[in-house]
Amino acid sequence: MQTGKISFQGVRGAYSHQACAEVFPGMEGLPCNTFEGAIEAVKDGRADLAMLPVENSTYGRVADIHHLLPASGLHIIREHFLRVHISLLGLPGTRIEDIRTAMSHTVLLGQCRSFLRERGIQSRVGADTAGSAEAVAAQSDRSLGALASELAGGIYGLDVLARQIEDQSNNTTRFLVMSPEPAPTPEREAITSFVFRVRNIPAALYKAMGGFATNGVNMTKLESYMLNGHFTATQFYADIEGHPDEPRVRRALDELAYFTSQLQVLGVYPRDPFRDAQPPVPLEAEPHPA
Repeated sequence: MQTGKISFQGVRGAYSHQACAEVFPGMEGLPCNTFEGAIEAVKDGRADLAMLPVENSTYGRVADIHHLLPASGLHIIREHFLRVHISLLGLPGTRIEDIRTAMSHTVLLGQCRSFLRERGIQSRVGADTAGSAEAVAAQSDRSLGALASELAGGIYGLDVLARQIEDQSNNTTRFLVMSPEPAPTPEREAITSFVFRVRNIPAALYKAMGGFATNGVNMTKLESYMLNGHFTATQFYADIEGHPDEPRVRRALDELAYFTSQLQVLGVYPRDPFRDAQPPVPLEAEPHPA
């Protein structure tokens, strides 16, 4: 039974909620306290999909997500890149000059240091971004503002006093949309995500990666993380460009499987056009000889 709901971690107005609204504007967001809760909401039928953040361009991998995905029983069906714009929010009628303290998650406070310092605004750590907006709305203190999304401001009845105040202009979070069923074959270029463990043989990882190079398959991400706190138990998460039905990708995955003790495909889904809009990373200049 379809519920028309998509689960996310956080309260209404969180950036995960904004991602839900951007990708599925017709679906109702279902707030959950934890990432595990967002996954369970799909598994027990309270939501059709889950929106999970996996990495941020400034702060890297989102903790715990890579551990949760393989055991979730869900499939990645889509990726979405959310540009994180931060707004200063205040009670209705408040002026920016009235704000003496700004509340938000510690990460967002760190992303707005220059703006806060220039205006002499003190930082106050809140549980999360949208929760800080909710807390400000519940008080009558016009000297207290919140750093959060415009969506949060609209939900909790706050005025936007300043927009796009983040120090870094390219701060972006990548989200994965999770579903009980795999995605249909993408009409455009696909991304394939999987986890694997290498066999206990010399140079196993080097040999496992060789098939992608020789078959011309671009690997856009490769990360390792420990399993159950053991230094000797390592699992790898990877994203590649291409569909497993493509001969070159199939050959690469077959070679990978030969050198691994476990291989699990998490999803095959359309490559987001956001990837093509990114400027090339400049190469560092080689030092001049002395």
